[in-house]
Amino acid sequence: MTTAPTSPPPHAVPAPVAEVDPFHAIAIGRLAYELGAQGRSVIHMEYGQPSTGAPAAAIAKAHAMLDAEPGGYWESTALKARIARHYAERYGQGVDPEQIILTCGASPALVLALSSLFRPGAQVALARPGYVAYRNTLKAMYLEPVEIACGPNARYQLTAAALAALEPAPDGVILASPANPTGTIIEAGELERIARVCRARGIRIVSDEIYHGLTYGPEAHSLLEFDPEAVIVNSFSKYYSMTAWRLGWLLVPPGLVETARARMGNLFLTPPVLAQHAGLVAFDSTEELEGHVRNYAQGRQMLLDALPRLGLDAIAPPDGAFYIWADIGAYTQDSLSFCRQLLLDTGVATAPGIDFDPVEGNHFMRFSFAVSPGEVAEAIERLVPWFAARR
Repeated sequence: MTTAPTSPPPHAVPAPVAEVDPFHAIAIGRLAYELGAQGRSVIHMEYGQPSTGAPAAAIAKAHAMLDAEPGGYWESTALKARIARHYAERYGQGVDPEQIILTCGASPALVLALSSLFRPGAQVALARPGYVAYRNTLKAMYLEPVEIACGPNARYQLTAAALAALEPAPDGVILASPANPTGTIIEAGELERIARVCRARGIRIVSDEIYHGLTYGPEAHSLLEFDPEAVIVNSFSKYYSMTAWRLGWLLVPPGLVETARARMGNLFLTPPVLAQHAGLVAFDSTEELEGHVRNYAQGRQMLLDALPRLGLDAIAPPDGAFYIWADIGAYTQDSLSFCRQLLLDTGVATAPGIDFDPVEGNHFMRFSFAVSPGEVAEAIERLVPWFAARR
């Protein structure tokens, strides 16, 4: 007796892949480098990166290590101890070096933070406008971004009141002070109120502090001062001028150390060895690094003085970082095309607001003043007639 063959089971429908939006400033940057390769004079104000290199002593240390050892998978205990000392000296907070997870820059640190704290489907609040990769990293990890519109009345920053009003309470929140793209800082009293609301509502805090050290008046406080359970992201890319070295760190509370360390080891192994040696030296290159901050302050003031000549009067107060967030609604409702045409016509590369605010960003743009004061002056000379022709 034979039996009829059975039909194979239908293939299961695969789960949808997370949709992640493009980072439009990268496309602007790619075009800018193409124009430069063609011989055009290009001023790069589109990326949030210093135009300076690593401190001289850090570079010398890296050269010496190239001759001294082959390198390998390694985590510098001396660098972790130096970072822990930094929290005691700058913020008055005692940190065990084992709470420091060295990472391949701030972006992997953010991935470690989110994957250590939240399960897929968790809701995480963030400011809008805000750094494009917050929203897209959350999406890529199957977490739900809850964007809170933060306009000029809130200085483009999250507030304790906004978090208290969310129903239901999100599982987490990402804070940035100074912020990208606005450069605004959350003052200490508001940070304390935010921490209080989050404790009461069970909201875990991820604080991106990569722009600490880059301030122009108001002081930047660490969330660690107000919430010992906060998870802190930081990096050598901004203040320490080591973008290309891909070195950062994640500071986690004691109960999260093993969870975060397991993810770092499996996903990224260790940061580059040369970067760790150089980073340890960079921590004590204060005089050189503060010279960079003085240059940023000069470029900032030059741009602030020039913006009215461009017809740009509505800007975020750039308390820190190296950005100016400007409303260009009088000129366009398509910031991406606007920035692209500006680059083609003048050689000045800027970032379209649509990256940072998918709702209102079509009438905003971001200038980075991390270039030299001379480049800022040249950019202004090119920008003034271009904007005047469109007024």
